[in-house]
Amino acid sequence: MTEIERLALDYLPVIIFLVIGAAISGLFILGTTLLAPSNPDPEKNSAYECGFNAFDDARMKFDVRFYLVAILFIIFDLEVAFLFPWAITLGAIGLVGFWSMVVFLGVLTIGFVYEWRRGALEWE
Repeated sequence: MTEIERLALDYLPVIIFLVIGAAISGLFILGTTLLAPSNPDPEKNSAYECGFNAFDDARMKFDVRFYLVAILFIIFDLEVAFLFPWAITLGAIGLVGFWSMVVFLGVLTIGFVYEWRRGALEWE
């Protein structure tokens, strides 16, 4: 057996899984297109979903603080995602792993304090 045949045989379960997943997804999309009722009323087709008519341009600029809060959320969400595997493997990675995470948390804390001091998190 050649190297390419052995490699293809190793990836055969992944290829089968992808083909079956794509086939099932396609069947679901086709099934809902053919079988689902399509009788929307005028309220469902309206341009708003919040209960009142749009009063401004949809392409208006957002305040930069919105983006800062969103970035902060992503940063701290990723921080928590890194803390779980770090806490589980802390015994195996030793002091080097511990201090690298302390440095990581320190950098994030400095950035958070900087944004807080600059007033980026205050809404007026």
